[in-house]
Amino acid sequence: MHPPRRTPATPQASSPRPQGPAPALPPRPRTQDHQNRLHLDLSAAPESTRDQETQRLIDLGATLIDDRRAPDGTGWTVLTDPEGNEFCVVRAEHER
Repeated sequence: MHPPRRTPATPQASSPRPQGPAPALPPRPRTQDHQNRLHLDLSAAPESTRDQETQRLIDLGATLIDDRRAPDGTGWTVLTDPEGNEFCVVRAEHER
């Protein structure tokens, strides 16, 4: 039996935590040739920023494939790990 398919109207599920990462499970359109089993939206630790975290991950071997950052500070970056799995780096609460 397969899990029910989500639609674009399905809200994302998240689990805010006082410390550490807050897992979020946003719905994803099926537009890629291959699909990640899980898509991660990462944010920076309190002492860092989205831009610093993006650069740190690139320095560790990730590849920037889409830059959705806007001049007003909104937006996110899309990266892939060395195996091609996509993930995003979004602004953390302390950057909003």
